Amino acid sequence: MERPTKRRRVSLDTDEDSDPARDVPTLTPQLPTSSISRIKGKHTAATQIDVPLATAAPPEDDSGALPPSIRASTDSAADTFATVGIDPWLVASLAHMAIKRPTRIQKACIPEIIAGRDCIGGSRTGSGKTVAFAAPILQQWARDPSGIFAVVLTPTRELALQIYEQVLALGARQSIKAVLVTGGADMRTQASDLARRPHIVIATPGRLADHVATSGDDTIRGLKKTKFLVLDEADRLLATGKGSMLPDVETCLSALPPSAQRQTCLFTATVTPEVRALKDLPRSKAKAPVFVCEVDTEDLAIPTTLTQTYQLVNIVHKEKYLHVLLLTPANLEKSTIIFCNRTATATLIEYLLRLLDHRVTSLHSGLKHTERISNLARFRARAARILVATDVAARGLDIPDVGLVINYDLPRNPDDYIHRVGRTARAGRTGVAISLVGQRDVELVHAIEARVGREMVAYGEGEKVSIEGRVVRDALNVVGDKKREAMLAIEEGRDVKGKRMRGMERAMVR
Repeated sequence: MERPTKRRRVSLDTDEDSDPARDVPTLTPQLPTSSISRIKGKHTAATQIDVPLATAAPPEDDSGALPPSIRASTDSAADTFATVGIDPWLVASLAHMAIKRPTRIQKACIPEIIAGRDCIGGSRTGSGKTVAFAAPILQQWARDPSGIFAVVLTPTRELALQIYEQVLALGARQSIKAVLVTGGADMRTQASDLARRPHIVIATPGRLADHVATSGDDTIRGLKKTKFLVLDEADRLLATGKGSMLPDVETCLSALPPSAQRQTCLFTATVTPEVRALKDLPRSKAKAPVFVCEVDTEDLAIPTTLTQTYQLVNIVHKEKYLHVLLLTPANLEKSTIIFCNRTATATLIEYLLRLLDHRVTSLHSGLKHTERISNLARFRARAARILVATDVAARGLDIPDVGLVINYDLPRNPDDYIHRVGRTARAGRTGVAISLVGQRDVELVHAIEARVGREMVAYGEGEKVSIEGRVVRDALNVVGDKKREAMLAIEEGRDVKGKRMRGMERAMVR
């Protein structure tokens, strides 16, 4: 019997520097002058967008063809994580996760973060922004361990969990200790975990702000020595107006060292004026200027492998169209996310689709924390084919096998549309987005088309698919009856399985 060979320990080599990313020239493309042919409405003026010049596609490496979206985000087959300054142990961890070549955002930002500069990183969804900040933070921590070394703020519990899992996987070789601080979990347990000085804290701003305000100095004292602050999906965290997270973010910042004594990194797929404002804040002379990198934020905002379509609907019969679309042969086997604007709408659609014998689950703020985590796990495992969600599922979640996104309600902000449809056509796969368009949605469609620089096409156009005919023939009566049954169940306080809920649970559903 052969004995296993011993692995030799490789010495760290960290002296290699990388050139800073060059500024990318921009062009202003001509947007299409026409819009949806079957929708009559005032055509909004096309907005001007700056698109980075596309670089030549890199040659394929020896391991085979890379997915087109990843290939579009890389510059050269010769680029490796070692060449951008990543230590061998971390290169091995990345390779173990099948991450072997840096994307543009990673290649640009990693050396600058290692060099100690504050950073604004803008890149399209799915381009590897988490690794762009997690890898240099873990490397710097491994060289000079301390806790709490970094705080990562992100807008949703699901995205916080995803980052937490990735950080643990990357830092497993160095026994990294990370803590997840999000709503819905026990405050006392979280306070105890924070008091033990973990290396990295991944949190939603609301829950961390609660700890800052109520958990006492022993719990949050470790935050005063934080070396890194990361705002992931920074445009959402810094947005003002209704539902703003900014007050909670400011409360969290009050417990951290001042900006001159820490590194601040903002990452987002949508670089807003609030995000850009970081580079204009007063800075000490000893601190280098903010490094700003924006790649693939416009021309690749919508993957080229994504087909954007619309379906004209009568809003009175909207649920019937949805049911028919889900049963269309082309969509029958696809993993599907249905986006709604309101929690109450998502709840009704989940109840209705379950009564119509669809395998469905949901993800929205009206659910308990444990339900949100388990429902997302069911969808990822394909135990449920359909996920009915609000915009809590629109940002950052990596669910690679989604084949169809349906906008049951069109979002009011075109950038939210980009985040939603970005859940499909990931990693070079194909995908379809269908937007249900009612009589009052015309201006929203024009705004979306102007923002993404591409027109939607009628669903089934050229394929002789008559959705309207199927609605009249197959769905009018059965869906109407099931909708009334679903509304009655919600009114009676029954969950999706027919069991009666407690008073607090009923209030959350409504």
